[in-house]
Amino acid sequence: MDDSEKDISNYIKNISEKELIKRITKSFKKKNNSTKVDIGDDAAILSFDKTNLAISQDILVEGVHFDLSYVPLKHLGYKSVVVNISDIISMSVKPSQVLVSIAVSNRFKIEALEELYEGIKLACSFYGVDLIGGDTTSSNKGLMISVTCIGGTESNKFTLRKGSKEEDLLVVSGDLGSAYMGLQVLEREKKVFEVNPKSQPDLSNYSYCIERQLKPEARVDIINHLKELNINPTSMIDISDGLSSEINHLSDNSGLSFHIYEEKLPISEETKKVCKEFQISPTIAALNGGEDYELLFTVPKRFKKKIEGSDFLTIIGSSLNKKDDNCMITSLGQKINLSSSGWDSFQEDD
Repeated sequence: MDDSEKDISNYIKNISEKELIKRITKSFKKKNNSTKVDIGDDAAILSFDKTNLAISQDILVEGVHFDLSYVPLKHLGYKSVVVNISDIISMSVKPSQVLVSIAVSNRFKIEALEELYEGIKLACSFYGVDLIGGDTTSSNKGLMISVTCIGGTESNKFTLRKGSKEEDLLVVSGDLGSAYMGLQVLEREKKVFEVNPKSQPDLSNYSYCIERQLKPEARVDIINHLKELNINPTSMIDISDGLSSEINHLSDNSGLSFHIYEEKLPISEETKKVCKEFQISPTIAALNGGEDYELLFTVPKRFKKKIEGSDFLTIIGSSLNKKDDNCMITSLGQKINLSSSGWDSFQEDD
């Protein structure tokens, strides 16, 4: 065995994103009292005087996170802001500013970038946030977008991933799996177009799933809804990489395990129809698809009636002592382990 074979485990493709972040940041220690929450949550929390700031950042890379053959630039600009706002609101903080940086190759026309920023403008307007800066530079690998989102609160009631207590209810907003199935439709139509550029696809039967993929929304309405119900989640995370992955994040941070029930997973009828056409289990789409940007959170079980009375929330399970692995109980009563098999950019094929 030569040295290259011995060192194969050291390559990024052989490690998950979560494991990589843990490994490269393990030696970093907090040095400033103003850093209240650092690496490991949806956003960092900084404290200055009586104000707490939540800060999140995401980077979107062409060919990894989006495909410009079917993603309109205006939608891409909108989505790039939304995914960061989703991280901020999952901390129960209202977003207020964004910074946007791009690296772009010279194959792009100026009008194309204006279209991208029109989408950014629409998102800023809809969510009431200000674009306050960023950076632009050249790229020899297409388009890259980095967005930083900031939100402030005078309250100490921001929500972390680690706050869940034993026997808390596990709750999810909206429905799951639709964005993933929208991606399947778009990828299929791309392949058809490559074979027959004159093809005119009819996507009317897939409009819901496609919109969920191309133009997701951050669930600010759910944060407001919880306030109206006078419910403070004990922990929360947004669903970007898939339900199973996010459940494991909550578990890792709280030291508890979670059991969910397959029959409780909220999946729209539109999504089920598309799953049937693609011969994909709706449960698999819901667990592993990602990019739904719904909110997953825990609440004390005394709020069960309030949650059940909501049209926007679904109880899918509960937390318990870390004696068992996180698992899903099927309709047949079988226990299936919830592995973190959601989307991971480092696990893509070469």
